[in-house]
Amino acid sequence: MTPILLLGAGRMGGALAEGWRDANAFAAADLIIRDPNIDAAAFEGALVNPAPEALGAAKIVLLAVKPQIWREAVKDVVPYLAPDAIIVSIAAGVRAADIAEAFGGRRVARVMPTTAVAIGQGTASIFADDADARAAAHALFAPVAAVVDLPREDLMHAATAVSGSAPAYLYAFVEALEAAGAGQGLDAADSARLARATIIGAAALMARGGEEPAELRKQVTSPGGTTAAALSVLMGEGGFGDLLPKALEAAVTRSKELGG
Repeated sequence: MTPILLLGAGRMGGALAEGWRDANAFAAADLIIRDPNIDAAAFEGALVNPAPEALGAAKIVLLAVKPQIWREAVKDVVPYLAPDAIIVSIAAGVRAADIAEAFGGRRVARVMPTTAVAIGQGTASIFADDADARAAAHALFAPVAAVVDLPREDLMHAATAVSGSAPAYLYAFVEALEAAGAGQGLDAADSARLARATIIGAAALMARGGEEPAELRKQVTSPGGTTAAALSVLMGEGGFGDLLPKALEAAVTRSKELGG
């Protein structure tokens, strides 16, 4: 599976490199990195921006650039790649057929990961028609993420909305919770500490116990109590049940637009 060529070493590429290192999955020496804006010191031991001829050694090419610039980023790379190199793309919304065409018909897998791969707790939604391409994507992401195989490529839009974009939803919720706590008179720093620690603990409890979120919610919701009063707002008209479908629809729509 190595060397792995990273086309783009920004936030996600860097998160993967960090996660691979900590999981003893791939070392820096297994990586070839092509990124004009890279901080080479952050990838010590990797082959950074080598002569184009060196790219032919790559067994897997991880396309990790912004979807708006992916065609520009790959056009000078393709002539130097080995014919059997497998392309694994994390470019949101960009279709496998378009990637395969740009890469001269090479096999392609698409992945929608989250940046928690940096700490070995990411998620990765994978689509590939080709078994070898799917196996390559699993080899890259299984050491650092919970992996889901999608049966159809069009489900990548929904996976992006539910998983790829969802960390930002949680961060936005925590921001709002902190501000609301301060609005009720808590010191801003105390509100932030309480909100963050509570969310982290609740997520850890859900991960450890394996119980359904609905059951966990019921366990901390006494009938007629304070939690029930808050949930009557959050789960009532105009609450989560209305907002999240609208939010996911907006993300799906944008994912389709990015695919062109």
